[in-house]
Amino acid sequence: QVQLVESGGGLVQAGGSLRLSCAASGPTFSGYTMGWFRQAPGKEREFLAAIAWSGSRIYYADSVKDRFTISRDSGNNTVYLQMNSLKPEDTAVYYCAADDNPVVDGRPSGFGSWGQGTQVTVSS
Repeated sequence: QVQLVESGGGLVQAGGSLRLSCAASGPTFSGYTMGWFRQAPGKEREFLAAIAWSGSRIYYADSVKDRFTISRDSGNNTVYLQMNSLKPEDTAVYYCAADDNPVVDGRPSGFGSWGQGTQVTVSS
C-alpha cells in the first residue's frame, strides 16, 4: 500500500519560492514514477511534473518547466518540487502521485496513488 504525505505548502508573496516535499512509504519505489499535480478552485487537476524513481526520465508541463524543478532523494523516499518565481495563479492545492506503471500524458488518471494535498497560496 503506497502512502504519500505532502508538506511544505503555505503562504508566500508573488516572486517568492517554496519547496514541497512528498514522503513516500510502502513498497520499494525503484520501479515507480512520482508526479506532482495541482488543483485550483473550480478547475481540473493539472499535471506539473513527474520523475522516474531512477531519475532517468523527467517530465514537465510547459506552463511550469522554467520555474519548477522536480527531484527525489531515494535514500529518504522523498520527492520534491522546487517552485520559484511564484505567481498568484499558482495558488492551488498541490498533490503528490505515484504509480508503478504510469501513463504520463498529463491526465491524473495515469497515476493510481495520491497524497492528501498541501495548500499553496501566493499573494500579489
